[in-house]
Amino acid sequence: MYFRDTQQMAKKIKINDELYEKTKRIVEELGYASVDEFVTHVLEREVNPPGMEDDDKAIVDRLKGLGYIA
Repeated sequence: MYFRDTQQMAKKIKINDELYEKTKRIVEELGYASVDEFVTHVLEREVNPPGMEDDDKAIVDRLKGLGYIA
């Protein structure tokens, strides 16, 4: 599994205390090193779902086949 080095990231997000505490419990149960690591993993998974690149390529190929792009 790949995780980005969260020490290099400077962006922060704000969440309410209740959600943070719930996330913290999940992090401890699942064995993540930190809340940051868990949140990064979840966001990367949701933003870049498996097969997304294949879908983009299929769209480009289809548009090329139809003559819309060269």
